[in-house]
Formats: sequence, structure tokens, C-alpha cells
Amino acid sequence: MRGPVAFARGVLHPEGFHGERARTPYFEGWYVKLVDHTQSQRWAVIPGIFRGVLGEDGVRDEAFVQVLDGSTGRSWFHRYDVHEFSASNTTFDVRVGENHFSTHGVRLALPQLTGSLSYTSSLVPWPVTLGAPGIMGWYGLMPFMECYHGIVSFGHGLSGTLEVEGTVTNFTDGRGYIEKDWGRSFPAGYIWLHSNHFTNDSDASFIGSVALIPWLGSQFRGFLLGLRHGGRLYRWATYTGAREQKLEIDDDHISWELRGREGTITVAADRVRGGLLHAPLARDPHQRVEETLDARIHVTHTDLDGRVLFDSVGDVGAMEVFGDIAQLLGTRPK
Repeated sequence: MRGPVAFARGVLHPEGFHGERARTPYFEGWYVKLVDHTQSQRWAVIPGIFRGVLGEDGVRDEAFVQVLDGSTGRSWFHRYDVHEFSASNTTFDVRVGENHFSTHGVRLALPQLTGSLSYTSSLVPWPVTLGAPGIMGWYGLMPFMECYHGIVSFGHGLSGTLEVEGTVTNFTDGRGYIEKDWGRSFPAGYIWLHSNHFTNDSDASFIGSVALIPWLGSQFRGFLLGLRHGGRLYRWATYTGAREQKLEIDDDHISWELRGREGTITVAADRVRGGLLHAPLARDPHQRVEETLDARIHVTHTDLDGRVLFDSVGDVGAMEVFGDIAQLLGTRPK
């Protein structure tokens, strides 16, 4: 079991590895998004580890690298022996087999993607403080949470080439994004959205999630939204006191509106089909979750006086809608 020192270190370094001596079942994964300058090549590569997997041959651990081709919706899950996994607990530095992911770039040796890309700008993480360690705020200080979340980089430039299924492809002047999750299980129902390809602000980045959160024998609908534009991060979250004005989901659209101390944010996203990824749910890490890298996400931010500060459409958007959505919609935040 993780001791208080290891837990405190993890709180201050959400980008690092948290799984050393963690109680099983346990998962941890880093979501690395790679998009070329034409946006025709859009890939998500997810290194990580499952511990305490219950299979036909008993309980086991396994490392993995998942790959999602956002242009076609195809996906692959590559298993590795757990001894082929290593990661720093204080920085973003992960190795799985011959694949290496760090603050400087990626080196990939996969059937679909081979080669190296460098980051041409510094990673821009969600700020971490003692009272609010990253995107989860003070909830990140609670040692009993089912799932934790971290933003390693809102956006950064790319340089280099990859062999994409044998074809040399240039990613120079492309854009990347990195986030991560760790804990016992993904939520039983959740929505997740992201884009950092906005039409009138090349540095803008949006991340939003709403989920069923177990809490002291009950549960509530918790939400986290961050919008970075104009060099500043704006936040709407359960822990900031923001309030949902609307959350509607149907087969084609997601409509979401929240109001808080940073004004009002309105999100209108088109739902499109994607590829299937493996996600840890309870003790089964191989439940299939549909994810797209082809969503369009319209985000509007107005201040408390009603002035429009940001109004743009994000392309190459990531989206997951999973689980008990009816219960998610019926459960209000505390």
C-alpha cells in the first residue's frame, strides 16, 4: 500500500507514476495526442499499466500501449510484460518496451507508428498548488477517490517524422496534448471532451469532464472544465462552486452550460462515431469504450458582465460518452 510520503509526492506531481505499492486493482495511463499540421493525421497513443487484473489464469499485471487512429476509428491494444514498464514518479517519463514518452518527445516502435517526435515548446500543465493539486482541486488530496485525473500539457508543438503504417509522415508544425488518469476504476458513467485546435486562437485549449463520483457511501455528478485562452486558464468545477445551467445529451449532440466566478461557459459538441479503447472498469480493464478524435466542439466564454471573451469551434476534438448516462443526467452536484 502507498504510504503518506508517496501519496504526497503524487499529489504534487500528477504527471508522474503513482502506482508504486498501490493497492490492487489499479490502473494508470497517459493519453498522448499527436496531430500533424494538416490535421489529416490524428493519433492517440496511450502507454500504461494494469495491476491486479482478474483473468482466466488468475490475477496478473500487464503493461500496454494503446493506439487510436482518429482518421479512421481503428484501434489497437499492444500488451507487454509488466517488467517492460518503467516510469518516473516525479516527472513525465514513461517507457513501455522500446516506446519512450517524456517531456521532450516520444519514441515509438509500434506496428502502426515508428519513429521519434520532439516537442518544440514547453509542456503547459494545469497549475499545481498545495491546496489545489491540478485539475481535481482539493479532491486530489482525498486518498479514497476511485479515479484521479491530471493535465500534463494543454498544448505543445511537434517536430519530426513517423512511419505511419510504413509511410513516412511529417508531423513538424503539428500540435500535441497530454493528460492522464489513475486509480481503481473509471467512473460508471462519464462524458469527456477535449480540443486544442480552435479556429481563431492557435494556443487555446479546452478540457471538460462530468462523471458519477462515489463519495462516502453515495455518489454525485462531479464536473471539471478548463479553458485556456489568451495565456490564461479559466476554470469551472464542482470544487470552485460553479453551477450547471444545462446538461443535455442525445444521439447527435452534447449541450452543456455552466456559470461560475469566471463567467459562463457554453459547450455545444457534435457526437460522432470513433474507435474502441480498453478502459478499466471495476476489475475488468478490457471493457471497450468508444472514443473519437473527430468531434467538433463549439465553446463560448462570457464574463460576469456578459461580454464575450472567447467564441470558437474546436476541431480534431476528442470525445467519450460512456456508461450509465441516464443516471449521470439524473444526479445533480452536491
